[in-house]
Amino acid sequence: MPKTDLLPAPVLQAGMGALPHEHGTTFRVWAPAATAVALVGPFNEWDATTHLLSPETEGYWAADFADLSPGTEYKFHLTTPTGALTRNDPYAREVTHSAGNSVVPDPDFDWENDEFQMPAWNELVIYELHIGTFHAPDRARPGTFLDAIDKLDHLQELGINAVEVMPATEFPGSLSWGYNPAHPFAIETDYGGAVAFKKFIKQAHRRGIAVILDVVYNHFGPGDLDLWQFDGWHENDGGGIYFYNDWRAETPWGHNRPDYGRDAVRRYIRDNALMWLEEYRVDGLRCDAIAHIRNVDGTTDASRDLPEGWSLMRWINEEIRAVMPWKITIAEDLLGNEYITRAPEENGQGFSAQWDACFVYPIRDALTTPHDADRNMEAVAEAVSKTYNGDAFQRVIYTESHDEVANGKARVTEEIMPGNAASWFPKKRSTLGAALVFTVPGIPMIFQGQNMLADGSFSDDQPLDWSRAETHAGLVRLYQDLIRLRRNLSGNTRGLLGQRVDISHLNNEDKILAYIRRDQGGPGDTTVVLCNFADRAHPAYTIGLPRAGRWRVRFNSDWQGYDQEFGNFESVDTEAEYGVYDDQPFHGTFGLAPYSVLILSQEPE
Repeated sequence: MPKTDLLPAPVLQAGMGALPHEHGTTFRVWAPAATAVALVGPFNEWDATTHLLSPETEGYWAADFADLSPGTEYKFHLTTPTGALTRNDPYAREVTHSAGNSVVPDPDFDWENDEFQMPAWNELVIYELHIGTFHAPDRARPGTFLDAIDKLDHLQELGINAVEVMPATEFPGSLSWGYNPAHPFAIETDYGGAVAFKKFIKQAHRRGIAVILDVVYNHFGPGDLDLWQFDGWHENDGGGIYFYNDWRAETPWGHNRPDYGRDAVRRYIRDNALMWLEEYRVDGLRCDAIAHIRNVDGTTDASRDLPEGWSLMRWINEEIRAVMPWKITIAEDLLGNEYITRAPEENGQGFSAQWDACFVYPIRDALTTPHDADRNMEAVAEAVSKTYNGDAFQRVIYTESHDEVANGKARVTEEIMPGNAASWFPKKRSTLGAALVFTVPGIPMIFQGQNMLADGSFSDDQPLDWSRAETHAGLVRLYQDLIRLRRNLSGNTRGLLGQRVDISHLNNEDKILAYIRRDQGGPGDTTVVLCNFADRAHPAYTIGLPRAGRWRVRFNSDWQGYDQEFGNFESVDTEAEYGVYDDQPFHGTFGLAPYSVLILSQEPE
């Protein structure tokens, strides 16, 4: 009998969406209201009779086609009781554009020798950025991931070891903050798509920089949203199978909250989170507005709670903790709820850390209050000391984020002196805030351009002006020095990596605060931070010190090398004197400039 070349029998791959393999591509979709499903596209001239999917259980449909490979454009054609519908793949890893076609992804990517090790969380320094504006050489178009690679050396030199990328999944048009996801599994085409994102991650890893991706699970859309009434079924004019169809659908961004109680929707969100961490090698996720996942209004009103939303995020965090515990998950909740970062086995939601409203609001208030007499140093001291579940690194602390510099608000410098953000008062008080961010217990974060005195408010159509990095090179150096101390790169401020903080001096009349940071304690570890929140210099200001010996001034924010307008107010190394002061066994005297910070430590033994 003559030999014949036979194609192997189709083997359905596990998973959802388009799953390319050696002999073709498996397609699978959830459409419980459909009575028939076909694959259509340019490959079959949009003919719904040639590539039919077969029904599986629980409303799933699947088929394997040997003639379709990566790069194929496609959609699902659904026959439903309400008529024929043509929909993009909810799991599309790639689309031509937000209102275009789904594309079979190419799973092959050369990660080369990428064996990146995530820094310990007490060593993380995060830089939040927006790809479209972070670096846009051609101001006629948004920046891309490939453009952003060009600035990774700047971040590495600054000392940054983690970037937090604002949402980068496909959204309508070319300009957006990213919090309106149309295709949650596809990277924005105007940013360069999936391959460009993987190249960005690989290059960040080569420079010792982790990548944390902002994800949006509190709502989808509202624009270009094929998930909406996906297979024709809906109730109350609601969104259909992927959404709540009652009062629980209501969000500040439309009636488009996913139905966290449906198994298929829960898996959809869980699969999305794990895809970024596994396929893209992202090192962590920052989950947007999770208060609106656990509660309809994002409040503490228990009558409006969504327990299935709480359990969904706990389930995702449990799985991440079980299989890749070195990857960080950060919650934006902003209600000071320590259960958000409590372990799941202790009835918590299991996030690694949360953005801390208990830091940013009182600190920004202290920095922007016009009159010194009105600054509340008690509130500042509480912000310094706050922890969640007794763990200093369960909080991310910052004075600027995308939310804090937009939506009617502006950069700290702009808030201090609108229209004159580069003058003395804004520079002095904003750098005072920066010193707090890098010396207070927590995971420090800055927003793009903060280190080069970006002014105004954040907007998705205004790229960063990178010439400011030269104009304000001294302030860039200030941030670099602070980050070096925060990460203990010189080996003499290990206390800034530790859990412990003690408020040792609180002078509300003169608006001066000092606190002591420790890891294990001792020379090279114990670090003292002295902050002046008033426009008054002190040639010889005395504070208590925890140890005898010489205390070195490691950082003086008033140094003229940081800015020519700074006073260069002298503060020299000091030998501790015996005698109890501030409940400490020793004391020392230091020169302290207006709106300035000193960081003090001893030589390691």
